[in-house]
Amino acid sequence: MDQTALAIKPVKEKKAPVKRITKQRITVKKRKTIVRDISWLSFNARVLQEAADTTVPLLERLRFLGIFSNNLDEFFRVRVATLKRMSTVGRSARMHLEENADQILEDIQRTVISQQQEFNRIWKEIEDELKREKIHLLTEKQLNREQQKFVTSYFNEEVRTNIIPLMLESIPQMPYLRDKSIYLAVVLAREDNSVRQKFALIEIPTSTLPRFIILPAKEDEHAIILLEDLIRFNLPHVFSYFGYDKFSSHIIKVTRDAELDIDNDVSTSLIHQIEKGLKARRKGKPVRFIYDQQIDALLLEYLMRRMGLSKKDNLIPGGRIHNFKDFINFPEQVFTRERTRRKTFIHPLFQNAPSVMQVIAQQDVMLHFPYQSFDTIIDLLREAAMDPNVTTIKITAYRLAKNSRIINALINAVRNGKQVVVVLELRARFDEEANLKWKERLEEEGVKVLYGIPGMKVHAKLCVIKKRLGNKTVQYGFVSTGNLNEKTARIYGDHCLLTTNRNIMADINRIFSYLENSRHDEKVLQACKTLVVSPYNMRRHFIRMIDREIRHARRKKPASIILKMNSLSDEELIGKLYDAARAGVEVKLVIRGICCAYTENKKWKKNIEAVSIVDEYLEHARVFIFHNNGHEKVYIASSDWMVRNLDHRVEAAVAIETPSIRQELIEILNIQLNSNVKVRVLDNEQQNAYKHSSGRKVRAQVEIYKYLHEKTYL
Repeated sequence: MDQTALAIKPVKEKKAPVKRITKQRITVKKRKTIVRDISWLSFNARVLQEAADTTVPLLERLRFLGIFSNNLDEFFRVRVATLKRMSTVGRSARMHLEENADQILEDIQRTVISQQQEFNRIWKEIEDELKREKIHLLTEKQLNREQQKFVTSYFNEEVRTNIIPLMLESIPQMPYLRDKSIYLAVVLAREDNSVRQKFALIEIPTSTLPRFIILPAKEDEHAIILLEDLIRFNLPHVFSYFGYDKFSSHIIKVTRDAELDIDNDVSTSLIHQIEKGLKARRKGKPVRFIYDQQIDALLLEYLMRRMGLSKKDNLIPGGRIHNFKDFINFPEQVFTRERTRRKTFIHPLFQNAPSVMQVIAQQDVMLHFPYQSFDTIIDLLREAAMDPNVTTIKITAYRLAKNSRIINALINAVRNGKQVVVVLELRARFDEEANLKWKERLEEEGVKVLYGIPGMKVHAKLCVIKKRLGNKTVQYGFVSTGNLNEKTARIYGDHCLLTTNRNIMADINRIFSYLENSRHDEKVLQACKTLVVSPYNMRRHFIRMIDREIRHARRKKPASIILKMNSLSDEELIGKLYDAARAGVEVKLVIRGICCAYTENKKWKKNIEAVSIVDEYLEHARVFIFHNNGHEKVYIASSDWMVRNLDHRVEAAVAIETPSIRQELIEILNIQLNSNVKVRVLDNEQQNAYKHSSGRKVRAQVEIYKYLHEKTYL
């Protein structure tokens, strides 16, 4: 999911409570875990809370609306599409969370409509605030003469040739409406009712033209019109030769099934399967139909009939504007107040170091993004590309930046005579097409590209660099929680361990051997002594770690578990956390997104403390801390605790052995657990209540920045 970095500045806790728009109705007595999809909607409600929070800068509130909208689009394309498939199977289709697909779809529909109402309320508040800032988002009916002239000219010069209206009643088969596009549904009539009204559709060309057009305005004001409203103003010109003089128009949008059906048939080229799947995705079945609730009733009925939709097809009445994801890119230049954002800084060990490899040859180093600069990773790969003693670079890639400097460094390494191997996961959801293009580019340059394993994604974030020094080979590398993407590294909170540790490097090499060998022999992974690897032993390893804490608690020894991750939904591991709580282990969770674990039960000795932080940066890191009778075991990992990560992906976790780094991670997690701004409590009802505590306000991301910055410049 995309996120946007926001300005880091101290804020006051929001006074007015946000409407609780997601509520899980089923109690812990009836279920072992919370329905995953309802928990996800609860996460998206937290994003909506940020849009509602008046302490958040106005531009960022707009962007949170965009993020909420984009998240929901992806949710329908993937999760709802999967549930609808299951629903068609019949009663035998049961989710692993003990509830049938139809019931979950009903809960989703009810929750999404409630969230849409809250969304509309927040948007109205933001519109009013924009007006107070003298930023006017005008409709086609609010233009003065100068603006009307501008809109007409802009339409003729930029828009007219980009649109082709579809006259629906003259088309035997309903045109295919593309996912991610919005359409203007138009009713054509005459004022004197002398001819029968007709219906038309116009696709809004946002892929080729900007959604926001800045209009002429007074010197101290700003005026903006949406592309669809500019087209609305010009409808008489669009349909001039039909003889109509009365028009009403409303935006509609279709969301389609986007889940790629890629089987495990190794005889079929994976690339061919993905290309075929991408084509199928573009024509996936509708899973949601959103429309302006003011739409003409006859037009809505006509569209539903022609598209074969029923009330069971997630019909969502909305406002005038759809595809709010575009508001992530709302024009910044209309805001007169400067945005303040703290700058990333170089880790102190690299500040004036001539060589990254020389530094990590002396000691392990942990980078914390986005507080510390991702440029160190780029510098490491650039240095490896130029160093005549480097022979080999191997790296995994899941999501890459559009203009990736990572790729640039790897290509230059090949040009400098290095052997470069890139494990490129072609099935990274919604990045499949981009990764196919990267594959072609890399192979053209002589990079050896591996495509992953049939039926299993490669999600581990690993790198190994081999360098000949005299008669021996020295290996450098890293294990990371986040993608090798310099763009998202500015806004995603992640950790990356740079190391030359022989045991870690030996295991990284074993994982690459496993990936490079066409047989993918799991015995290779079994030889890993230091890294914890899925699908081989990650689940079992962390079950053992939880069991150890349970034993300590039963022996009246201190016992605690702190887990930070994006999502927690694996039933077996959640069950072990319940066992830990029942035994009196102190369990604390920092979960950004899905949390299917209940946190309160009268039968437990200690309830689970679970919080979620939604703020400037996307909390993306996975960190697992076990008390271990005072000898803390601290891990960073690429993996969440979900079935897909533990059983169907290649993932890697590493135990942090350097005491200073281990303590640094513990202190960062404690800052997050002790913060009370931008923190929501994850309870059994998924209410998203803000965490309140006496004393000073502590905003985790601000405090972590200060903590790391002070360590850098002491």
